[in-house]
Amino acid sequence: MLHIFSNMKAKDRYLALVCLLLVCGQVYFDLRLPDYTAEITVLISSEVTELSQYFSAGGKMLGCALCSALLTVVVGYLAAMIAADFSFDVRAKVFNKVTSLGSGEIRKFSTASLITRTTNDITQIQMIISMGLQMLLRAPIMAIWAIIKIVGKSWQLSTVVASAVVIVVGSLIVLLAVMIPKFRIVQKQIDDVNRLTDENLTGIRVIRAFNAEKYQEDKFDTANDNLMRTQLFTGRGMAFLSPIMMFVQSAVTVVIYYVGATLVNAIEIPLTGTAVEMMAAVSDRATLFGDVVSFSSYAMYVIMSFVMLLMIFMLLPRAQVSASRINEVLDADVAVQEGTETDSGETGSIEFRDVSFRYPDASEDCLKHISFSAKRGETVAFIGATGTGKSTLAGLAARLYDATGGTILLDGKEISHYSFDALYSKVGLVAQKATLFADTVHGNVTFGKGAQQITDEDVENALSIAQATDFVQAMEDGVDSRISQSGTNLSGGQKQRLSIARAIARKPEILIFDDAFSALDYKTDRILRQRLKEDLGDTTCLIVAQRIGTIRNADRIVVLDDGVVAGIGTHEELMRNCPAYQQIALSQLSEEELAANA
Repeated sequence: MLHIFSNMKAKDRYLALVCLLLVCGQVYFDLRLPDYTAEITVLISSEVTELSQYFSAGGKMLGCALCSALLTVVVGYLAAMIAADFSFDVRAKVFNKVTSLGSGEIRKFSTASLITRTTNDITQIQMIISMGLQMLLRAPIMAIWAIIKIVGKSWQLSTVVASAVVIVVGSLIVLLAVMIPKFRIVQKQIDDVNRLTDENLTGIRVIRAFNAEKYQEDKFDTANDNLMRTQLFTGRGMAFLSPIMMFVQSAVTVVIYYVGATLVNAIEIPLTGTAVEMMAAVSDRATLFGDVVSFSSYAMYVIMSFVMLLMIFMLLPRAQVSASRINEVLDADVAVQEGTETDSGETGSIEFRDVSFRYPDASEDCLKHISFSAKRGETVAFIGATGTGKSTLAGLAARLYDATGGTILLDGKEISHYSFDALYSKVGLVAQKATLFADTVHGNVTFGKGAQQITDEDVENALSIAQATDFVQAMEDGVDSRISQSGTNLSGGQKQRLSIARAIARKPEILIFDDAFSALDYKTDRILRQRLKEDLGDTTCLIVAQRIGTIRNADRIVVLDDGVVAGIGTHEELMRNCPAYQQIALSQLSEEELAANA
């Protein structure tokens, strides 16, 4: 948790110091009240008839109470402001760190867990800061100050208070020992509930198609029930301690007054003595009674201080767990580090030199010794069975990962040497799964850094090349029509075409299509590729595909088989000398169709 707080802004640290000073003032005014209570008690016992003395003591009590209330309000306001500002900064840092993580690091955290860490966990930190600045600062100051005031007044009464403190501290230790493991479990169970909710929402069509509503409900009920039981356990623990604290407070008050009454009664008033002796004894009794009254108040302040600490320590374990989970994200290593190069002598060339890649924690490489090159304006395609590493290769070309072996050259320089701005101005990626955002068509096409450089003409041209103009114009507001979250108001082919338009609009040197044509019908696929050749002749294209018809006209086709290159060449060359390619071609087209297409 200290690692998180070390990043607190200087302004917040200054305000926290101001809170500390204000809390000291608040405690001072609170602890003055018992003194005035004792003064009034002595006045009553001495049968003082001048009301001005009562009004003077009462007025001082009222002034202290008002000052304490005012400082409490100010401290509460400042604490809330510091906590909100701090959580804002931490949430931004977590979000920015997640966006900087590569695909390999993202896999270490589930989506549900990252959502919980960005919301619920940070809320726990915000709560502990807000309450801590009010209670955690006040409780020890008040306890120490009150103990200093009561020390020396009466060892009997001090023993009563010390016994009560031992009971409270013992209860606190038992509570922490039992609750801390449960708080760790609660956060993980919240992750499970979020994960199941996300799965249910994103997979609602599949769930309904397989009539699996009851199955999903049972899974959610199990996770929800586990969370409920754990939270009930922690809630009952807190509820169990509340009556203990109330009992201790009440018992301390009763015992203090009992012991105080015994001490007062021990001061005998001599019935046969002089008037001066009798008045002195009465005065001693009145003073001791006033001390007992003030002692009772101080004792309550000491007990309340430990009760406040108890409340903080009830929240502290959960906040500590949340802080650890946040630190896991903030301290995660970023494998893909940004370079410094911004330009190169070549344009639109990419080369793989003996490239190998292995996913973290994998037992072997999924790509082995891959070598090929693509010059400006060329189209290089990749085909192979499912799981042969085609999408991984596309991710390496877009530097979603860094190769674990070999070298990838972009425009003659290692791809890792480029800054991200320079790299992604050169490379445009169309992912296998089309992702759209809750924005307009225009906003999705111009999405990302450099969007201000994309003109309306560029948008229209990109939509035209991507074969998206017809359905966009048919929408109510054209390019200004709203796209729902994840593009749920569009078909799969429409989402894919907008994704292609988004990549084209940036005018990159290299376009990478990671199985981006699979959602398109054959006619749209053919026309789109034709427009790419005609309108973007100088753009290098890397195409990952499953269909022979999509890639047969590529300048070179790289056939992958179990992570290695099984053959490189044109369609005709591979049909002559690459058995793996022949097998794929014959599984999709008959020999007559292949001959006719040839």
